[in-house]
Amino acid sequence: MDYSYLDRNVAEIREKMKKAAESAGRDAGDLTLLAAIKSADVAEIKYIHESLGINNVGENRVQQLLERYENIRSDDLNIHFIGTLQTNKVKYIIDKVCMIHSLDSLKLAAEIDKQARKHGKSMDVLVEINSGEEENKSGIMPDEAEAFCLEVMKFEALNLRGFMTMAPKCEKKEEYCKYFSKTYQLVLDIWTKKLHNISRPIISMGMSESFEEAIAQGADIVRVGRKMFEK
Repeated sequence: MDYSYLDRNVAEIREKMKKAAESAGRDAGDLTLLAAIKSADVAEIKYIHESLGINNVGENRVQQLLERYENIRSDDLNIHFIGTLQTNKVKYIIDKVCMIHSLDSLKLAAEIDKQARKHGKSMDVLVEINSGEEENKSGIMPDEAEAFCLEVMKFEALNLRGFMTMAPKCEKKEEYCKYFSKTYQLVLDIWTKKLHNISRPIISMGMSESFEEAIAQGADIVRVGRKMFEK
C-alpha cells in the first residue's frame, strides 16, 4: 500500500505547527499532535504510529473504538476520547483511553468517576468549553466553567487536567482566534484563581482548518484528522 500521502500530510502539518509555534514565541516541542482518526482505517492508524511516530490518537465514537481497539492498541500509543460521550457508554472505554476530552456535565463526571474506581484507576479529563456559546453544541458555557470545575474537583477518581474547545465554523481563519483566545483567557483565570494547586493546565483546541490559529492562542494539543488522512 502506498502511504506517501500520509508522509506528505504529516510532514506538512508538523512544519506548520513548528512555524506557528515559532511565530508565537513558543517551543514546538511542547505541542502534541493528536491524530483524529474518525475517518482513518486500521492500516493508516498503524502506519502513522509505527512509521511516522504519532503516539496520540483520538476516537470520536465509542462503537468505532470498540471495533478496532484490539487491532490498534500498543504499549506506546495513547488513545484519547474526543467525541461526545454518553454516560451509558463510559463503562466500555474507561479501561481503553488515557484521557477524555469532552467532559460536559456533572452526570458524566459522576459516571466516569464510578467506572474509574471500579477499575482501580483515575482518569484524566478535560472540561469541554462551548466557546461560541452555541445552544445546539455540547460543552460548558464560559460563565459556568469555574463553578463546574470546582464541582469536578470533588470526584476522587477524576484528574482535571485542563480544557477543550471546538470553535464555531468560521469563514476566515483569523476569526478562530477570538474563540481560542477567549478559551485561553478563561483557562488562565480559572486556574490561577481557583485551581492554582494543580500543575499547568492542558488546552486542547484547533482542528484541520484552525490548528495554526489555536497554537498562536495557546493550544497544547491540536486535533487533526481531515488534513492528515486526505489523499
